[in-house]
Amino acid sequence: MVAQQVLNVKWLNSLNTKNVVLASSSPRRKDILSHLGLKYSVVPSTFPETLDKSLFNHPSDYVKENALQKALEVYERLKAEGKTPDLVIGADTVVAHGPRILEKPASVEGAIDMLTSLSGSTHMVYTGVTLIAPSAEGADKPPRILTDVEGTEVKFQNVSRELIEAYVATKEPMDKAGAYGYQTTGSILVKGINGCSWNVIGLPASKVFFMLEEFTSEK
Repeated sequence: MVAQQVLNVKWLNSLNTKNVVLASSSPRRKDILSHLGLKYSVVPSTFPETLDKSLFNHPSDYVKENALQKALEVYERLKAEGKTPDLVIGADTVVAHGPRILEKPASVEGAIDMLTSLSGSTHMVYTGVTLIAPSAEGADKPPRILTDVEGTEVKFQNVSRELIEAYVATKEPMDKAGAYGYQTTGSILVKGINGCSWNVIGLPASKVFFMLEEFTSEK
C-alpha cells in the first residue's frame, strides 16, 4: 500500500489539530477526505431526508438543503452533549434525470427502473457540501456556515435489460444515488463524464478542499 502523502499547508496542518467531524458514514466520502489529508472522526447524521422535493426550484437547491440539515443535526446534537466540534462536514448526493431526482433505490424494482431510465441518456449528479463551525463571537451565537454544490454531467451507455438486471443482482446499486457506483462495477455503465469525477463518487474533492481553505481563513 502506498503511504498517503499529506500536503504541508498551514491551514490544513492547523485544521488537523482540531475536532473535525464528518456527518456521514459513506465509505466513499471517508476515502476522499482521507485523500485530501484531513484528519476527522465520523458521526453519521440522523436527519431523515424527508424534504418535499416539490418545494425546490432545482435539484441543486434540494441537495444543498439536505447537506445543510445533515450537518446541522450532527452539530446541534454534539453541542447539546457538551462536545461542540470545531468543524462539521455534511454532504448529500443525488442524480437528476430531467426533472426527476433519483436518490437511493428503495427496492430491486426501483433500481432497475432508475437504470433503465438512465440508459442511453445524459443526467446530472449533484453533491451539496456544508461546513459548520462555532461562531468566533461565542457559543451562544449562531454557528458559521458555508454551503455549496457541485454538478457533474454523466452520459450513460445504451444498457441492455440483461446487463441492468445482472448489475442490480450484485446489490451494489442499493446504497447509491441513481442506483450505480461509478467507482466500482457501475463504471461500465458510464460512457463519459463532463466535470468532477470525484463528485459522482460522492464528494467533489477539489471543491471541498478550497471550501475548507476559505472557511478556515475567515475571521
